[in-house]
Amino acid sequence: MDWNLMGMLHSMSVTAKGVVVMLLLMSAISIGLAVERGLRYAVARNQSRAFAQQVTPVLEEGKLDEAISIAVRNKKSPIASMVATGLEEFRSAPPHASSKDLIDAAKRGLERSVATIHAELKRGLSGLATIGSTAPFVGLFGTVVGIMNAFRASAPAKATGIQSVASGISEALVTTALGLLVAVPAVWCYNYFTTKVENFDVEMENSSMELVSYLVRRAPRETTLP
Repeated sequence: MDWNLMGMLHSMSVTAKGVVVMLLLMSAISIGLAVERGLRYAVARNQSRAFAQQVTPVLEEGKLDEAISIAVRNKKSPIASMVATGLEEFRSAPPHASSKDLIDAAKRGLERSVATIHAELKRGLSGLATIGSTAPFVGLFGTVVGIMNAFRASAPAKATGIQSVASGISEALVTTALGLLVAVPAVWCYNYFTTKVENFDVEMENSSMELVSYLVRRAPRETTLP
């Protein structure tokens, strides 16, 4: 047999070829997830920066409606989505609600928004983690099949030369290498994107506390009767 990639693929058994197809499919899925998440986080980062620059002077002037409009225009930003929810809850409270009720409503809205945004940011990362953890085992299965085929080929003729086990060895080599080639980038991407999500979580937590402080200052003061 030819000890090149095409020669080894051609000499593989049906089972080994199935393993290769499965690994290639897993690789395509991980690449697609990595590209989609990378673009999503890049857009979120850019819109968050634009939102922070646009909304700060508006909030200083007390224009909540305009701040919400700016947040809607930057809806891909986690911070913008969270701020919009908090402001909507604050603005839609009953007219005669106390300051405590207004702030509590805003806090509840912020907590729901943070949980929802966090889940959306993590979407697809479990797929990368699954591929990164299972691809080596899929490749190992192909390795075991290749070794079994090598022994099966050499047993009838009691042959000991390399030619008798060449096909099985090629299966083991290709599937092992392909399994690692699929798993390593998936794990790298998963760890990288997990760090990105953690950074977004910290930003949302800080922005949430800043917004609550702002709303406390904006809430109507309760008067105490003598």
